Amino acid sequence: MAKYSDIKGFTVQTLSTDPIDSTPPTGAWSSGGSLNDAKPYGFGCGGVKTAAVAFGGGLATDTTNESYDGTSWTENPAMSNGYSYAFGTGTGTDAIAIGGLTTPPLSIKNTTEEWNGSSWTSGGNLNTARYNAENMAFGPGTAAAFVGGKGPDYQPKMLHEQYNGSSWTETTDTPTDLIGGASVGIQTNAVVASGSHSKQPPGSTTSDGKTMAWDGSSWTEITAFSTARYSAFATGVYNDFILVGGANPSSSVQALTEKWDGSSWTEIGDLATGRNSLGGGKRESDSTSAVVFGGSPGPVAGGTVTEEFSVAPPTAQIKIEGQLYFNSTTNTFKETLIDLAGATWSSGGSMNNARRSLFGAGLQTAAIVAGGYTTTNVAVTEQYDGSAWTEVNDLNSARFGGRGIGIYTAALVVGGANPVPSLGDKVEQWDGTNWTEIAEINTARSQFGGVSSNGTTTAGLVAGGSTAGTANTEVWDGSAWTEVNNLNTAGGQGSSGLGTSTAGLAAARHPYASPQACEQWDGTSWSEVAELNTPRGEDSGGNGPSTDGLVYGGYFNPPASNKANTEFWNGSSWTELADLSSGRYALTGCGLNSSSALATGGYTTSNQSQSEEWTASLGNKTITAS
Repeated sequence: MAKYSDIKGFTVQTLSTDPIDSTPPTGAWSSGGSLNDAKPYGFGCGGVKTAAVAFGGGLATDTTNESYDGTSWTENPAMSNGYSYAFGTGTGTDAIAIGGLTTPPLSIKNTTEEWNGSSWTSGGNLNTARYNAENMAFGPGTAAAFVGGKGPDYQPKMLHEQYNGSSWTETTDTPTDLIGGASVGIQTNAVVASGSHSKQPPGSTTSDGKTMAWDGSSWTEITAFSTARYSAFATGVYNDFILVGGANPSSSVQALTEKWDGSSWTEIGDLATGRNSLGGGKRESDSTSAVVFGGSPGPVAGGTVTEEFSVAPPTAQIKIEGQLYFNSTTNTFKETLIDLAGATWSSGGSMNNARRSLFGAGLQTAAIVAGGYTTTNVAVTEQYDGSAWTEVNDLNSARFGGRGIGIYTAALVVGGANPVPSLGDKVEQWDGTNWTEIAEINTARSQFGGVSSNGTTTAGLVAGGSTAGTANTEVWDGSAWTEVNNLNTAGGQGSSGLGTSTAGLAAARHPYASPQACEQWDGTSWSEVAELNTPRGEDSGGNGPSTDGLVYGGYFNPPASNKANTEFWNGSSWTELADLSSGRYALTGCGLNSSSALATGGYTTSNQSQSEEWTASLGNKTITAS
C-alpha cells in the first residue's frame, strides 16, 4: 500500500483514461513515387522504405535498375544481362540478382550479379540453375540465401543455397518444394511464407498458407498465414514482418496485409491497389515501416505503382510497467504493474519426446530441455522457439533427475541418475550445438535444487538431493565446483530451485511433510523462510529470482496426489495463483521471473510431452492511502 510520502515531490501525469494494452499496429498504405520502368512481375528488389532498389523484370530483355530515396525513383546503370523471373535481395547499395530465365534460346541461368550502389559485377554461380522463385531470397547481398524455384526440369524445388560473397553452398532443403513464396531474415534466422508448391501440370497453380522458420540448421513448420496465396511480398525481420498482396486461383489479386509477430498472424491495413508479383524493401527492421512497388493487378498490366506503409503513433497511452499517473475521470492515483493475480497458464508446443524428470534451462520463448526418463534413461535434447520443439544433438550420457542451468544456447546439465539407482556427478555444457563433459560436482546426486544467475553458465548453485541425508551445497564459478555451507535440513529430494548463486531459494522438498522446509541462500549460508501453502515434492517446476519466482506442480503423499498449484514467492511469503491445466510432477520449468514461465514434460498417469506457458500481463492498479 503506497503512502503519500512515497509519491510526494514526483511529477505525476494526468490521464483521462487508464493506459491500454499495446496492440498490433494497424498502419496504413499511402502513395509513393512511381517507377520509371514498369515491373509487373519477375524482378529483383531490396533495401528499405527510404532507400530501395528494383532491377530486372519479367521480360528477358529487361536490364533496368532503379533506386528509391523515399520520394522518387532514379535510373541506375543497367545490369549486364536481362533476366526473366530472377530473384534478388539486399539493400540499396548491396544487392544481388540471382538466377532467372533468358530467351532466346530458352535458358535457365545459374549466374548472379552484385550491385554495390553504383555498378554491377559478376558474382559466384549457383550450384543449381533456377528461376521463378520471386521473393524467395533473403539476407544482405554478400551473405544471401535463397530457397525453392524451378530447376532445369521446370519443376519446383526444395533446394536451399547460401552465399558467402564469392560462392554458393547447398544447405538443408525446405520441407516442401516452393515457387512464388515470400521470405525475410538472414542466413541463421529466416521465415518463408510459402506460395505454391507440389509438381503441378503446366499452367496450373495451387496455394496454401504454409509458413516455415529457419534457425540456421533446420526448418520447422509454424503457424500458417490466414489467407492462402502465392506471389506475395514480405518485409521486416523473421519475428516481426508483414506479408503483402499476392494472388490465388479463386480470387485473383489480393490487397491484404498480414503481420507476423513471432507467434501469430494479424490482418492489418490493405494496399490501395491489390496485386501480385510485387517487390519492395526487404531489409526493414520491423513491421512498422515498409515500401512495395511494381507487381500486377491483372495478367500483365501495371507495374509502376509504389506504396508506403507506416504506423501512426498511438492515440492512447500504452501500458508501461511502473508508470504512475492520476486518472482525472475516476479521481484516483494509479500505477501500472504486473497483474499476477490475473495471470494464467495456456497451452504451448508439445515436445517430440514425452518424458519426466528432465533437465531444463532458458526462457518461455527460447528454452532447452535434455535427458529425462521414459521407460529408461534418455539423452534426447530439444529446443523451443516459443511455438515448436526441435530435436538437436543428444547428451553424451543419458540420465534423469538432475538440474539445468543457463539459456537455450549456453546451458549446463548437472548430476542426475544413470543408470538407476546410481547417482550421477557428471556435468555437461551446451554451446548451442554440442554437449561437452566438464568438471564434475563433488557429491553425486539427483532430484536436487539448482539455480543459475539469470541464465549464465559461469555461476550456479546446487543443494540437497536424493543422496541419503545430504544437505550438501556446491557453487559453480565457471571452472570448478566448491562445497560451501550446508542446508539446515538435510534431504531436499525433488527441490525447486530459484535465484542465483548468491541469492537462492530451495523449496518444495521431499520427504513429504507439512510444514515443509524452504530455505533461502544469501551467498554464504542458508536460513529457513516461510513455507509453501501447498506442500509438495517430487520435482515441481520453478523459475525466477529469489525475490520474484514461481513454483508449480509436484506430488504429495499421503494422500497420493499430483499437484497443479502455482505459488508466487516475493522474497518473504508465498501466494497461491492460477493452477496448471493438469496436476503433474517431475516436470521442468524455464523463465526469468514470475511474469513469464514455461512448464514442460512431467508425469500424470503417463509421461507428458505438453508444455504450458505462464503469462502475467500489465494491469492498472489503484493506489490506496493508509
